[in-house]
Amino acid sequence: MQSRWQHSAARTSLTSRRLKEGNMANLKITLKKSLNGRNKTHIATANSLGLRKIDDFTVQPDNAQTRGKIFQISYLVKVEEV
Repeated sequence: MQSRWQHSAARTSLTSRRLKEGNMANLKITLKKSLNGRNKTHIATANSLGLRKIDDFTVQPDNAQTRGKIFQISYLVKVEEV
């Protein structure tokens, strides 16, 4: 029996392919510069990642939400794929 709807010919996104594979990478994020005198939203973003002091690090899943946070405070952090 054929499906009522045809599948799209568009390529699946990289994120959805990673989720299907199940071997999603993690990112090690290290705070390299102080949060003193920074924009309040940037401080809040760093705190949401679990970064409070210089050389604090956290391991987060590699997804769109985490990448967006890293992009916002990229001048404060160092990122490594784990």
